[in-house]
Amino acid sequence: MTLPKLVEKYRSGEKLTMLTAYDVTLARLVDEAGMDMVLVGDSLGMVIQGHKSTLPVTIEQMVYHTQCVARGIKKAHLMADMPFLSYQVDKKQAVKNAGLLIKAGAESVKIEGGEEMADTVFYLKKMGVPVMGHIGLKPQSIHTMGGYKIQGKSEKEAKQILKDAKVLQQAGVFSLLLEGIPAALAKKITQTVHVPTIGIGSGPFCSGQVLVIYDLLGANPGFKPRFVKQYLDLHALVNKAFKKYIHEVKEGEFPAKEHSFFLKK
Repeated sequence: MTLPKLVEKYRSGEKLTMLTAYDVTLARLVDEAGMDMVLVGDSLGMVIQGHKSTLPVTIEQMVYHTQCVARGIKKAHLMADMPFLSYQVDKKQAVKNAGLLIKAGAESVKIEGGEEMADTVFYLKKMGVPVMGHIGLKPQSIHTMGGYKIQGKSEKEAKQILKDAKVLQQAGVFSLLLEGIPAALAKKITQTVHVPTIGIGSGPFCSGQVLVIYDLLGANPGFKPRFVKQYLDLHALVNKAFKKYIHEVKEGEFPAKEHSFFLKK
């Protein structure tokens, strides 16, 4: 799924689909399902590593997980997040770290920030690195924002986010991720810019949608934000399987003859 093909789908009016993945097994399943894009998200800091935010994630960890996911992808476009402080210091640092992700198998990178990141986006594109912008709720700015709160509710905030979208488009992003903004604002941005918008918690009017794979699968029943739809109760299914395994081992039902190797006399 090359960038020209993604653009072609977008221009034809087809909605784009994206899921996160962090390992080869789930990446293979996502790819086989026909997903347009797979994102190796720095959300791995929370869903894989157990941190309270994405901030502790390092570029080395992102490279490792990108390598793992890349081995399971045959068709989907593979994108990797640039983690906190891997691109904000200066443009040379951004190119170096983006290059590590591209060498690991990513075909594009995603960075958080609005007009303050425009020069970095322009420079990365100039160096041959496709960039998706990420505006609205920016998890790497969680301390500045005071938590995971909907952004763009006030007229001032909405104007700034719309301006961010326009500036990033001019800088050369091939797409924009809109996180945690009102549906009406996401619709206005989508109608204003000429690149695909991918929404998460931003309503139905974006050019496509993304979710964290474990949220979609229902792996964590305690995490049920408004924007997530659980398509499977994985927690219940896995728990049932584990309990059945425990029971069969303790009762001597597993392994049975068909699971064992016997030498012929």
